[in-house]
Amino acid sequence: MFPTGSGVLMSYRSNPHSEYPQHHAHDHGKTRHRRPGPVHVPHPQTAQSGYTIAHAGKQVRVGPVLFWITIGTVIALGAWSAATATYFAFRDDVLTRLIARQAEMQYAYEDRIADLRAKVDRATSRQLLDQEQFDQKLDQVMRRQAILESRAAALNAMPDASTTGSIKAVPSRGAVATEAGASGVPKPSPISDTVIFVAPPDREARLESRAPPLANAQPNQFAKIQGVDNVLVRLQTSLDQVEGRQMAALSSVEDNIESRARRMRGAIADLGLDMAQLEAGTSRTGMGGPFVPVKLPADAGAFERQLFRISVSRAQVERLNRTLAQVPYRKPVIGPVEFTSGFGIRNDPFLGRPAMHTGLDFRASTGEPIRATANGKVASAGWAGGYGRMVEINHGNGLSTRFGHLSEISVKVGDQVKIGQVIGAAGSTGRSTGPHLHYETRIDGEPVDPQKFLRAGVRLGTG
Repeated sequence: MFPTGSGVLMSYRSNPHSEYPQHHAHDHGKTRHRRPGPVHVPHPQTAQSGYTIAHAGKQVRVGPVLFWITIGTVIALGAWSAATATYFAFRDDVLTRLIARQAEMQYAYEDRIADLRAKVDRATSRQLLDQEQFDQKLDQVMRRQAILESRAAALNAMPDASTTGSIKAVPSRGAVATEAGASGVPKPSPISDTVIFVAPPDREARLESRAPPLANAQPNQFAKIQGVDNVLVRLQTSLDQVEGRQMAALSSVEDNIESRARRMRGAIADLGLDMAQLEAGTSRTGMGGPFVPVKLPADAGAFERQLFRISVSRAQVERLNRTLAQVPYRKPVIGPVEFTSGFGIRNDPFLGRPAMHTGLDFRASTGEPIRATANGKVASAGWAGGYGRMVEINHGNGLSTRFGHLSEISVKVGDQVKIGQVIGAAGSTGRSTGPHLHYETRIDGEPVDPQKFLRAGVRLGTG
């Protein structure tokens, strides 16, 4: 290569003889005209190939490796420049798409957070609702328990409606157990019979935070809720049983009171006595107070209404008890009864002729206690002809009783005697063939069969 002006010329040589002209056979005899051109300067290393760069009269020979490295670098720089120019040309569009993508991801993340928050709120709301429902159920159970306890207290406070002042033999321990076992009347349930609620361990648990429940904790939570529900169901069942026992006891008490009241009225009617007259002649102890009408609350339940009926019936039974306390329908002796002579016409034991026997003769040993068969006042106490030592008690309303052939007398005229009070001892004084008790009942001074009153006593269940 040769310089032309100030340019750079580059040539590539690979044949050391290429710089000399070639002569051919057909060229002999011809004159070759040489064109003026650059002068070829022989290179010292003409045997090697490469690239020669000429500039301003200077030549630089470059190897092929370095040449291609240089060319690659130039191409890379050009590509980088083109990429940079393209980037700056389309930078706004790229940034816009990146920002849109980032905003889309942010919105999706916010939506996910909102969804999770909604799930947490729903779970928390369910927990709060379950807790509220549990509290309501627990409050209902506790209120019901309090009501049942008050009912039990009312049943325990209910007095016995048995006839006042009945004469009963003192039973032994075995007899007491037999009597208690034989009675089929259910007693009111005591307070200790009611269910005492024991709150479950999580009774005081409250939701302290709004943290979402763990997924693996849901089965445990469900089991826990089921367990609490089972406890409440068992409590409700137990309270139902207690309430059933109380209602059964209350019904039994009501039936017993009404049955006793009917028996009392029937006994008075069988004796031919006037109920109004008996009540008017009944002695009254000191009592009083303002009159307060009985009112049943409008919201009273079945238990309260039944208890109200029982209270009214019990008051009637108490009035009948006070009235019947003046009627001598009890036995004058304790223990088995054995009559040696009945009421009515019989052969006189001394004369052997028919005679009227105005009472009943009870077999009794000398000194056996003789008791009053009704409340009253001693009308006479002393020797009375064929009665021997006799005590007569006035019970009011024309009723009176006589006790003859006593070996001793324990009361005096004017004494107020109560049912079952000892008034003397059996004997054989007066017109008697042996130790026994002659017992009479009189209405308006006329003797009546004492067995009529004793049968009324048997009907009333007092023996």
